[in-house]
Amino acid sequence: MNARPALAKIISGVLLAFGMLTLFLSISVLLDLFGIRERESPYVPAVVWANLIASLLYLTAVVGVLLKRRWTLRPLFAAVAALLIAGVFLVVHIVEGGAYRTATIGALAFRTLLTLAFFFALKWATSRTATN
Repeated sequence: MNARPALAKIISGVLLAFGMLTLFLSISVLLDLFGIRERESPYVPAVVWANLIASLLYLTAVVGVLLKRRWTLRPLFAAVAALLIAGVFLVVHIVEGGAYRTATIGALAFRTLLTLAFFFALKWATSRTATN
């Protein structure tokens, strides 16, 4: 019995939870809901927007897994690209003396590496199961 489809569903479940949490937190910071903006201040807008974009791309990838589509990995690749671009903006922001939390650096690095891990795990788990 091939365990890859089951693993793909497990990974997509984790990705769904991670995507929903990221979406909630990003929107909460941008719209100043539940006092999260104050707790996360000073925040770097480019990083929050990249997180928002990544969350939507995570959810798109989950749909791709559930529908067994070949394009499933493309949203995760795009999320990695968005997070790397946010990293460049963060470096520029820091060099220009902008306010930021040191935790932002670690969080962005962690999210980028985790997204890469999701990409490679799903690449392996969905190989030979995609239809479109």
